[in-house]
Amino acid sequence: MTPRPDPGKPPSAARVWLAGMGPLLLVGAMTWWFLSSGVAWLRLGGVPIEKLAIERVVFRPQEIVLKVRNEGPGPLSVGQLLVNDAIWDFSITPGREIGRMKGATLSIPYDWLPGEPYVFTIVSGTGLKHSRTVELATMTPSASPRSFLVFGVLGAYVGVIPVFLGLLWLPFLRAMPRTWMDFWLSLTIGLLLFLGVDTLKESIDILGRVAAYWNGVMLVALGVVGAFFSLNGVGRVLTARSGTAGTGASARPSGMALATLIAIGIGLHNLGEGLAIGAAYTLGEVALGSFLIVGFTLHNTTEGLAILSPLVGGKASLRDLGILGLLGGGPTIIGAWAGAFTYSDPLSLVFLGIGAGAIFQVVRVLARGRAEGGESVIESLSRPQNAAGLLAGFIIMYATSLLVAG
Repeated sequence: MTPRPDPGKPPSAARVWLAGMGPLLLVGAMTWWFLSSGVAWLRLGGVPIEKLAIERVVFRPQEIVLKVRNEGPGPLSVGQLLVNDAIWDFSITPGREIGRMKGATLSIPYDWLPGEPYVFTIVSGTGLKHSRTVELATMTPSASPRSFLVFGVLGAYVGVIPVFLGLLWLPFLRAMPRTWMDFWLSLTIGLLLFLGVDTLKESIDILGRVAAYWNGVMLVALGVVGAFFSLNGVGRVLTARSGTAGTGASARPSGMALATLIAIGIGLHNLGEGLAIGAAYTLGEVALGSFLIVGFTLHNTTEGLAILSPLVGGKASLRDLGILGLLGGGPTIIGAWAGAFTYSDPLSLVFLGIGAGAIFQVVRVLARGRAEGGESVIESLSRPQNAAGLLAGFIIMYATSLLVAG
């Protein structure tokens, strides 16, 4: 008689791993067979749709470099290159045959002119054309001490300095009657809501350039969800360290802790903004003239106002304000460096999602703090003073954003 296994005895580690990995191995084997032999056996083959992305255009003295990636379902070969509809010689590394999701670099000897538009068209071996337009040619900065300084100053000018200027409103806010506290906090919610929506709008603009392979919407969602819950954890840590408004599950940050949370959220938003600024400046797609600099300054100064709202009724040293200003504006410099030297559309979507998720988490904390006596967040924000502050914040951000448009 065969002995029956003891039901109380735990299975061995090998059996557990086999049970867990078995289905994955079978799925992998099925996938390998289908791609290697199944398509031909089932006669499902056909001409694959080619998609070659020109990810980056680099302008150097007497030379233009195109960095491309095959984002189609199969390999492709590069046939010809056209620059402004004229066939042009080029060299390509590692070779004309580009595998799926592989990259290549095309070097074009070309005496290009600054300020002129250029259209680059790559013709594949099957005759399909893949194009990219550069509206305004400009020398691509290389990673050097001077270029790091230039983009660092640019990031500070449009991010760090405006936030610090906004922090100068603290004496004004403290001089206002205490009854205005709800208005200022609701105004902060309006400011942040605009930033969150604006960040998602920027991600939508980039989605049109990202290949379906990357599933750009999910990259944004990954950033939003990750930042939203991560910042929630940061808020709990700040609450535990600095005291709470409420106890247990209702505990929430206040005062300096809440201001820090807002500054982190704004800083993550400004990381994506700096990324866009650096990339646009490098590609010559935006003219950073004096008027645009003024526009960015006015637009981002209101972010300092948002950071200040929780500090109106408490104490804040110059050191505290310095830390808050760096948290809110400093990431703009990092974003400008990344956008200028290592720009990537998929990575930009993740960063923009992170910025939006962080902003929405801060809005959630602030909105919950406005609710009183068991009323819902919507009921709280619908009170006349809160509604006025909410709309005022949104309108202020919209008005200043018009100075940046273009």
